[in-house]
Amino acid sequence: MSRQPMDRLGKLQRAVVEAVWEMGEATVRQVWERLCPEKEVSYTTILAAMQRLEKSGWLRHRAEGKTNVYRPTRTREQAGLSSVRAFVQGMFGGSALLMFRHLVEEGDLSDKELQELQRLIEEKRKGRQR
Repeated sequence: MSRQPMDRLGKLQRAVVEAVWEMGEATVRQVWERLCPEKEVSYTTILAAMQRLEKSGWLRHRAEGKTNVYRPTRTREQAGLSSVRAFVQGMFGGSALLMFRHLVEEGDLSDKELQELQRLIEEKRKGRQR
C-alpha cells in the first residue's frame, strides 16, 4: 500500500479525494453526484477511480448493506506534508535549508511574511529548548 504524493495523482483522483475529505466519508454515488452534476463523467469511471485510490492506499471502505462507504486514510494535512517532503527531496536533495534559502533570497516576500517566518523559527527554537 504505497501512497504516492497528492501531486502525482491524476486530476480525477485528486478531485475524488478532495470530495471525500469534504464529506468525511462518501459512497461512489455521492462522489459522482458532487463531482459530475451534469453527468459528464460516468458513475463507473468514479467507481474505478475510487477503487484505484483504495488499492493505492488513499481510501478504505466499509460495507453498509450492498453499498460501500469510503473514507480517506489520512488527512489533508498529512497528504500535504507528504507532498512537501517529496518536493523538497526531488528539487533540493532533501535539504529544507536550501529550499528556504531559495525562497528568501529569490522570493518576493513582504515584511509581514518575513516576520511570520522569523516567528516560526523562534517557536521552533523554544520547542527544542524544553
